[in-house]
Amino acid sequence: MTVDVRAAARRPLHLALGGALVVATALIPSAESVAADQTSEVTLPYTCPFPSGPEKVEVAVKAVLPVSARTEETIRPGDVSVDVSLARSALAQFTALEAATLSAVAELTVRNTVGEHTADASWQQLEAPAVPLPPEGEDEDGVVLTATGDVPTVAFGSPGRATIAPAALSLTLASFTEDGAPTTPPELTVVCERADDEERPLAEITVRDSAGPTTPAPTPDAPDAPDTPVPGEDDAAEPPAKPDRPAPGLDPDAHRRIDDLTEARLEALDGEDPGSCPIEIPPEWVMTTAETYAAGYANAVKLDGAAALGPAFMKVVLNKRYINDSCASTVDVTSEVEFEYQGKRQLPPTKATFLSYGFMPTTATMVLEQVGPPAVVQTHTVTNTPTYPEESTVTAQLSMRLYDVKVNGVPLDVGPDCRTERPFEQVLKGYGQSYPPAGYLVATGGNLTGYAHIPPFKGCGVGENLDPLFTSAISSVGKKADNYTKMTQAPLCVATNPDGPDCPPKVPKPER
Repeated sequence: MTVDVRAAARRPLHLALGGALVVATALIPSAESVAADQTSEVTLPYTCPFPSGPEKVEVAVKAVLPVSARTEETIRPGDVSVDVSLARSALAQFTALEAATLSAVAELTVRNTVGEHTADASWQQLEAPAVPLPPEGEDEDGVVLTATGDVPTVAFGSPGRATIAPAALSLTLASFTEDGAPTTPPELTVVCERADDEERPLAEITVRDSAGPTTPAPTPDAPDAPDTPVPGEDDAAEPPAKPDRPAPGLDPDAHRRIDDLTEARLEALDGEDPGSCPIEIPPEWVMTTAETYAAGYANAVKLDGAAALGPAFMKVVLNKRYINDSCASTVDVTSEVEFEYQGKRQLPPTKATFLSYGFMPTTATMVLEQVGPPAVVQTHTVTNTPTYPEESTVTAQLSMRLYDVKVNGVPLDVGPDCRTERPFEQVLKGYGQSYPPAGYLVATGGNLTGYAHIPPFKGCGVGENLDPLFTSAISSVGKKADNYTKMTQAPLCVATNPDGPDCPPKVPKPER
């Protein structure tokens, strides 16, 4: 096992989920796609040799650490704190020196273990600011010194169950008088030992072999996508291109492989006792919230053009349903999405210009309004292959409303309620893999594509019925879903990691 002794940059994540149970999928609805972080905490008894005699000291250690990691992957403990509770009896020597405040510098030995390999690291220079000492007869519970600071990184060289456990503790206590001058003597150093032999690690980390998945060859950077369209500006966009090649590093037949792997595994299980499979984890254990943006384009086939969509702000509830079927080697997760624009359940208005019937320039402001229940994100992951391929399906119920219509520059009064006669279903799909990350993953975003059937319009026109005009110009033929949509989602800003690199949520550049 290797121990990296370089100081780590602090990364305050404040991530805690459901007490002791933290699921690695709290950030992404798949089995082990990306390791989540957890706020780990353990309280341990120590014995410290003070001049007045040995004192029992209670020490609470906290740190933000990952749930899982790869071999040789650098792990950076964040938000490290060591709370040292000193009883009244341990303070007597400082009050005898007429000390008014007490500060400390702590050094904690941390034992890192995986399998039969063990290495100790020293968390040094953890500083606790001065706290007032209670006057005689008050606060019989003593004081609590909270030491914080940067600590070394660690890397585990072997796969398996790794533990990070506090061991010996050294305290350098500094006392000061009422006027801020050091007492005489100014400092006292005590080396404390664990008061029991019970194994209580700060954290357990699942270490996977980094040699498993094959890293793809690097691919040239794609050219910059066009700037995100600003809602309200004209956009005579060309239709988005149909996908003709997979995302870099992604299996070209990802969606077919996911289906084949799942079917093969289920066939192998035919006739067998499924035992405890599948297991559905209650949502209160894994559910968390997130925010993101998505932007893209939607074809209007009859108009031979595309309308810009977004940037759409989305509020996400992850892991509303989580089913781990270890027998079938699959994980199925259901999450929910609500669109929001100025307090309404809709995408931002977008203005597009088309050539109606091939020759008549028509501009209109279009709004896609979310109706019915929240949009559903269903993610299906296959776990019996090292790349962890997954398929995500986003299904939303939408209604299209048109206003501010101009034909050849002349305003056309369509009234306040020109919209599709009924909601329509927009289904988008994304395919990706977790090891190495490629394609679309809910946590990291990417491209989603799909088709939609646009129903006939109603309520269009003031004094004259314009429904047939917009139905013939925009709506799909029959019930055919022929309007192609391509959306680009940004990475999630997860509520449990508000200081992470993806917060606040970013606006992505849409791809055609």
